[in-house]
Amino acid sequence: MPEKTLKKNMVMKTLVLGLGNPILSDDGVGFYVAEELKNRLDGLDVSIEQASTGGLSILDLLAGYDKAIIIDAVKTGRAKAGQVGRLKPEAFSATLHASSPHDLNFVTALELGRKLGMALPEEIDIVTVEVEDVTTFSEKCTPKVEKAKHIAVNTVMQELDR
Repeated sequence: MPEKTLKKNMVMKTLVLGLGNPILSDDGVGFYVAEELKNRLDGLDVSIEQASTGGLSILDLLAGYDKAIIIDAVKTGRAKAGQVGRLKPEAFSATLHASSPHDLNFVTALELGRKLGMALPEEIDIVTVEVEDVTTFSEKCTPKVEKAKHIAVNTVMQELDR
């Protein structure tokens, strides 16, 4: 059987990963979207995880999956709060560091993981939500980001259907 036919018949191992900090207002949007997806996707062959990590630490979460969909808060200043977008990892190549000057940006971490032979997803999609407040201690998002949660959930569902 040709290789393309084999890949088509194999089940793609997929991870949906909500990133952020659920006690810093809008920064928790990735967590909240992942939680809603757990309710919708219960019983399907999709792993849903939540994490407050980045850089090299994210590699362990991605290892072993064929596809990953990451949901995270972004604050670019170029979009309105609550706007949902889609990015590829390459969009983050201009960032210098993740959480500290001793950490790596996402693209560099992926490149290093691949060079080390880690089994990382070939396909990674990032669903972003433009945020307003990531510094206030709160387990609630601002109103515009709160309204965007269902849009982000639907965006991930569309990505899974592809």
